[in-house]
Amino acid sequence: MTVRNLDALFQPKSIAVIGASRRPGSVGEMVWRRVIEGGFTGPLWAVNPHHANYAEGFDGRPVLSDAGDLPEAPTVAMICTRPATWPSLVHRLGGMGTRAAILVGEVRDADDHAHLRHALAAARPHLLRIVGPGSVGVITPALNAQLGAAATVARPGGVAWVSQSNALTNAVLRWADRRGLGFSHAIALGGEADVDAGDVLDYLASDPSTRAILLELDSVRAARKFMSAARAAARNKPVLALRSGRDDPGDALYTAAFRRAGMVRVDTLDDLLDEIETLGVGRVAASDTATLITSDRGVATLARDAFNMAGDTLAGWPDDARAAMRAALPHVEPGNPLVLGETATPEDFALAMQTLGPYPKTGTVFVVHGPTHSAPVEDVARTLIENQRVAYRGVLACFFGGVDAAMRDALHAHGIPVHTTPRRLARAFTRLVDYRLGRALLMQTPEGTPAQRADAIEAAQALAREALAAGQSELTGEAASKLLGLFGLRTWTPGESVTLDAVEPVVEVAVEFRDDENFGPVFHFVAPSMDGSSPPLRVYGLPPLNPTLARDIVTQSPHAHRLSTPEPPLIALTELSQAVCDVSEIVGMELTLRVLPAETLLAAPRLRLAAKRSRFAIMPYPRRLEETLDWFGQRLTIRPIRPEDEEPHRALIASMTPEDLRLRFFSAVRSFDHTQLARMTQIDYDREMALIATVEDEDGKPRTLGVVRAVTDPDNETAEFAVTVLSGLKGRGLGHMLMERIIAYARSRGTHWMLGEALRENTPMIRLARSVGFTVTPTEDPGVVGFRMPLE
Repeated sequence: MTVRNLDALFQPKSIAVIGASRRPGSVGEMVWRRVIEGGFTGPLWAVNPHHANYAEGFDGRPVLSDAGDLPEAPTVAMICTRPATWPSLVHRLGGMGTRAAILVGEVRDADDHAHLRHALAAARPHLLRIVGPGSVGVITPALNAQLGAAATVARPGGVAWVSQSNALTNAVLRWADRRGLGFSHAIALGGEADVDAGDVLDYLASDPSTRAILLELDSVRAARKFMSAARAAARNKPVLALRSGRDDPGDALYTAAFRRAGMVRVDTLDDLLDEIETLGVGRVAASDTATLITSDRGVATLARDAFNMAGDTLAGWPDDARAAMRAALPHVEPGNPLVLGETATPEDFALAMQTLGPYPKTGTVFVVHGPTHSAPVEDVARTLIENQRVAYRGVLACFFGGVDAAMRDALHAHGIPVHTTPRRLARAFTRLVDYRLGRALLMQTPEGTPAQRADAIEAAQALAREALAAGQSELTGEAASKLLGLFGLRTWTPGESVTLDAVEPVVEVAVEFRDDENFGPVFHFVAPSMDGSSPPLRVYGLPPLNPTLARDIVTQSPHAHRLSTPEPPLIALTELSQAVCDVSEIVGMELTLRVLPAETLLAAPRLRLAAKRSRFAIMPYPRRLEETLDWFGQRLTIRPIRPEDEEPHRALIASMTPEDLRLRFFSAVRSFDHTQLARMTQIDYDREMALIATVEDEDGKPRTLGVVRAVTDPDNETAEFAVTVLSGLKGRGLGHMLMERIIAYARSRGTHWMLGEALRENTPMIRLARSVGFTVTPTEDPGVVGFRMPLE
């Protein structure tokens, strides 16, 4: 569904337990006991007609006989009764104003499923959100809200846990509690009849109390929503995913989907648990290298081996860092690992950290230490706490034998994760680096590819439609080659060219495009092994692909190093993606990609056609919104923004006056870095739209004159807009044209309201907003006015 009313689950103001009980072992008793043990301080009510006569109530609280007797609508209701009661309870609670309910019970047979359907139907008119059925609950420790029958009361922390498994949720909560670790939120999704993983990711993406998200799942429902939410979350904070079933034939597709979304996939539950420590306590790694500090040479060797096995890289120290260390600790050989010696004291550890602080290239500090007479573990731990601020690249610690609970909690309070072995520490750091690198991959600006002419795309679409009209559901041979040739793809046939026949291909890759039941249309690439005995490489790709994403696929092949230039296969993959994105009648494809040293050709293409196919999990570039028109003697193009528009966008902002920038961004702005520009140009078309107006400069390159942007909330209830036009072009109607088009776009999506804001002194923007139909309203800030327009 949406994130609507999920705040009721994660920030409850009042709670009702329907079916609360004092019978030991009953679901109602477990749920009630957990709420009481959690210490929730808001209004709390028990509802059970069989216990309504208890004079003393439950834990000093009266027991009501019916949900209708509640003195007010609870924010969230936990329903512990049998499924037959669910529809009437949900109908009554929704009518009262309750916005969320947790169905604790299981659905076991056809009758139960029918009751669940009726409950969902009863919830829909009231926008009441349902977790479950069969959910162990939703926990927000910072609010003492322990909603459900979890195995233990959770502590507050910075990591959110999201799982489809009750058993794993209980195990993880117990594991974390015994190690003094906590959560911002923990949710067991149960049957996901309404609230699913995509909804929760969307909510947690902007939740300020959540620094990282750990996700455990077996399957994905509503792939487009999930991918959109996952990409939004991963751009803001680390998202690590665990999926069981590596022997599942479709598992590689999940790996591709997680990677495409910017999430980090972990292999085992142990890995995920370690990240509760690393992410919930410490900071995300700001570098992909580290310096090991220890007192013992044998420990140093053990830690270095663990570091190398995990694929990490020890930092190479600059000469000035070596010189500084030699001066600070003359008896120690400066290097990485830094071995302080068996007689090292806590002061030596402190001096080493202080010396490395000014040299960012030395990376994150790893302290691996076993107890010695001169440096007891507790004293070294206190030293790390006292000096953690100088190691602004972060500190991770491993103490052999561990530390007591009080010292562990003190380390945690100062942002220092503590692991039990060098291997676990190294693997945890690797996953942080993987997240940082994966996020950087998403932020890269793709190389430009030759743009396909509109007439070529229209011709390809016409070929597909003509074939379907003639009763053909498949194109092969020359017909398939002709259609794909319109996208710049050449087909090779044996004997066509003596020269081509004589060139030994680097590799021949089997390409399949098909509909997946979870993720919709996907590419599947199979490349043979290099030695002929190991398994072939199987890689999935979710369209749309661009050269950067294609490069990520190509570099996974062991054959990649044999390419004289990677551009031909990158372009081929990108053009295949463009073909299936632009010709919606292509529902299947099989061909061989013949990768030659300097050229890439197709062989034996086969296309399957149909009038309709599934939606892409990631919305492709909406070419239908492109428009070209005459404007003051120039050919003006208005189209959606693309990743390769980063440089023209940079130039647009650079050409704006300081005053225009202040009016647009509400504060003084000097410039934007690559990451900020990437966020502006690499948008998710499923929830955001930016239309730009461009003309060609004297060199034939596009020059951006203006941009209008609308960001829609996940519920598609409101869209917030912003518009920018070059200073020298104001008064020529460009802003008005852009606004008309973004309003029409939002209206076509069924968005209900369009909103905006401007500084009160920005009279041109206020005049423009009024001219296109906005109502100007005051806001809480007297220096800012609001704009509001109903779109229905």
